[in-house]
Amino acid sequence: MARKCKLSGKGPLVGNNVSFSQKKTKRRFLPNIQTKRIFVPELDRHVRIKMSVRAMRTVDKLGLMTYLKKQGLTLKDVV
Repeated sequence: MARKCKLSGKGPLVGNNVSFSQKKTKRRFLPNIQTKRIFVPELDRHVRIKMSVRAMRTVDKLGLMTYLKKQGLTLKDVV
């Protein structure tokens, strides 16, 4: 399962764990990806999308189709 948001494109970032002695070891920062079932009134049906919580908040505010139009995506790109 790829940890990548279908809407915003957010993916894992790479950084360092830094101990008290300042030793650095590699680590990954994973985005908060959730699977969400969203009702699309324009199509009169539900769709299931893997999305980050940040994108989820924006979709709740704007609506899915408006958000996709703003990002230059279609529903087929994300489903």
